[in-house]
Amino acid sequence: MVHPSKDILQTRGEELKERRIVLCITGSVAAVQSPEIARQLMRHGAEVFAVMSTMAQKIIHPYVMEWATGNPVVTELTGKIEHVALAGDHVHKADLILVAPATANTIGKIASGIDDTTVTSIVSTAFGSKIPFVIAPAMHESMYRHPIVDENVQKLTNLGVEFVGPRMEEGKAKIAKPEEILQVVIRKLSASKDFDGMKILVTAGPTLEYIDPVRIITNKSSGLMGIEVAREALLRGAEVTVIYGPGTATPPAGARVICVETTTEMHEAVVSELKSEKYNAVIAAAAATDWIPKKSYDFKVSTHKTTALDVKLETTPKIIDIVKETSPNAFLVAFKAEYNVSDETLVQNAHQRLKQARADLIVANDVARKGVGFRVETNEIFIVDGRKEVVHVPLTTKREAAKSLLGVVAKKIQAK
Repeated sequence: MVHPSKDILQTRGEELKERRIVLCITGSVAAVQSPEIARQLMRHGAEVFAVMSTMAQKIIHPYVMEWATGNPVVTELTGKIEHVALAGDHVHKADLILVAPATANTIGKIASGIDDTTVTSIVSTAFGSKIPFVIAPAMHESMYRHPIVDENVQKLTNLGVEFVGPRMEEGKAKIAKPEEILQVVIRKLSASKDFDGMKILVTAGPTLEYIDPVRIITNKSSGLMGIEVAREALLRGAEVTVIYGPGTATPPAGARVICVETTTEMHEAVVSELKSEKYNAVIAAAAATDWIPKKSYDFKVSTHKTTALDVKLETTPKIIDIVKETSPNAFLVAFKAEYNVSDETLVQNAHQRLKQARADLIVANDVARKGVGFRVETNEIFIVDGRKEVVHVPLTTKREAAKSLLGVVAKKIQAK
């Protein structure tokens, strides 16, 4: 009989379908987050097996983790040799070991090869089986700053262990958020690595321009499309830098993020990155503001003193126009939004803009259509190349649209 708790499997995605993940829980108060971490992994398809240290069991009861995962919880090693069953070198071994939360004590033991708890025995066995690791530390900040703890983290990093977090808040090195841990695990286990070794620069989000210190000109972009592109590029093995305007979407864990506000700042950041680093691709998904006040005020304009304000606007510099000038060999993906046009006009205008920018691909959408573009989680895109060949991605989630786009990008880069 299937455990009722497993009815959430794959309800939010299939990225971890048929993957077996061992969630090791140690004696940090952050163990209260472990059930949600397990559930997040399961919603994306993973089969999760919890292993708890003795101290972890003093914080949350094993029954909670049995409910969360739908599987029996390992609380001690018995004649069933649980550490070998889960992490031994055999065909049914786990695909990944996730230690979340990991205390300073457990990190030190793992780094020293000590296996005197259920968790450390699982880890020691998994090392020998070459199972990938992710560790999410949680402890008091002063403990995390201890030079020996830092040395242990570096030692494990050099052995291929990936760390996620911690978040430094309120004097504590808090465990990374479940969503952040999820994304790192998905990236670690991603089957498609067609961007492995590549460096990709992504622009995302809106920009804004000041009329006075409190009033701005901007647009409705949330930044979600660009963030999903960055997330997908990470999953496919790329090293990703995101130049991010003031959007509402959260950049993915693992990406280097450069925050900007204005179009000029984004322009300068793109030029600086392209001059200082060799990028294989630039994906310009940002909705940079097209207009800037010719004159801005350095004081708040009072509505009590004037009933009308004339604001003259001038165009902002086009960021995609400088990409090929600065980095001729970078594969450039431009974006173009239209409003209430036919498919034919949409593609025609996109292709013309592609030629002007010397882009390799351009992504076009019509933001007048329902569920497309700004402040929604869905999109419909037309991917156009230099020969005016079109890949149409019907209305879908922005995550799926990003997957389709990067699939086309990968093929084009390989063809070149």
